[in-house]
Amino acid sequence: MTYKTDHNFALQLDQEDSLSRFRESFHIPKHKDGTDSIYLCGNSLGLQPRQTKDFLNKELEDWANLGVEGHFHAKHPWMPYHEFLTETTAQIVGAKPHEVVIMNTLTTNLHLMMVSFYQPKGNRTKILIEGDAFPSDRYAVASQIKFHGGDPETDLITWQPRPSDHTPSFEDLEVILKNQGDEIALVMIGAVNYYTGQLFELKKIADLCHSYGIMVGYDCAHGAGNVDLQLHDSGADFAVWCTYKYMNAGPGSLGGCFVHERHADNADLPRFTGWWGHNKDTRFKMRDDFEPMRGAEGWQLSNPPILSMVAIRASLDLFAQAGFENLREKSIKMTNYLEFLLQELDGDRISIITPSDSKDRGCQLSLAVKNADRSLFDAITAKGVIADWREPDVIRIAPVPLYNNFEDCWRFVDVLKSEL
Repeated sequence: MTYKTDHNFALQLDQEDSLSRFRESFHIPKHKDGTDSIYLCGNSLGLQPRQTKDFLNKELEDWANLGVEGHFHAKHPWMPYHEFLTETTAQIVGAKPHEVVIMNTLTTNLHLMMVSFYQPKGNRTKILIEGDAFPSDRYAVASQIKFHGGDPETDLITWQPRPSDHTPSFEDLEVILKNQGDEIALVMIGAVNYYTGQLFELKKIADLCHSYGIMVGYDCAHGAGNVDLQLHDSGADFAVWCTYKYMNAGPGSLGGCFVHERHADNADLPRFTGWWGHNKDTRFKMRDDFEPMRGAEGWQLSNPPILSMVAIRASLDLFAQAGFENLREKSIKMTNYLEFLLQELDGDRISIITPSDSKDRGCQLSLAVKNADRSLFDAITAKGVIADWREPDVIRIAPVPLYNNFEDCWRFVDVLKSEL
């Protein structure tokens, strides 16, 4: 498609957008002048679906009217509630239903997965992560290394970009594994890097690592609901994600786990256990020895917080209506349009560090600001742009296909242009 820079072209794209109606399904924060803000921060916190309040009120009514009987007699019974989220979640992340479960929070799930899939033995003690991994991932893997008696100074390997690049290359990963593959027990990569927005080649990485006998896990916090992860086909051993970013489930909401089906029936895998992961047919007999449920459900610990799951269900309902393939198609088109507008700006103060090829990114574009001191970010914020500043010099922009439109992209660049 040939893009144009004028406002009318953005309006035309919105008129042609078959998903434009979903914008009305969300609360758009208001700027101080009463207009809709230019909300481009779904990579940090997704907007609230309008129906979330109704979904929550229904559960509050059932709790008030039924008490404990709501576990069995609520309109959506609480006992199997997590199962109401499984099918759509599996479709979004590209997994089989028994490979996914919603539970706990992101870093908690990462630790639970590493209990099972990081087993340092002999010379194979190291963990590899990308060089600019999200800090919580780095803290988590370093603490696991220490817990097993290792030293992060020697046992934590980082896959770094070359000096002239912003993103690491697969060829450099091949070199690392060729030299140290027999020392690495786990590769744990952020599927989409939080800082640059780079989408890694998940299957290619997993195949390479498995050829060296290395377990593979992905943090999909910036991938779930954003890109086509295809976790099952990737062959990854596990993956984790949150639901408060692109999946619009509210601040601090529950996370998700993927465990590949080849591990579904392996009761001998080490794991931390709790009663909600036990065979649900005998769970309430109480005195039976632990018998894990098949698949990802077998890693559950406690009965889930229903009110948090309600917000997830409200959002997943919209994903199911829109269709994830349709959302991804719009995301690519909208992000390409935003990239075009940014490249048309005069001057060299802004540069895009996110890969330009749509197969190598999601909807986030990371803008490096020359001579950055936050003043540009603060100026666009004052003009109604809700974006995201990351030290030392990056503004992250994420047009989300469920509620952003092409005019949002145009308005953002128009504000940016005026402040530049």
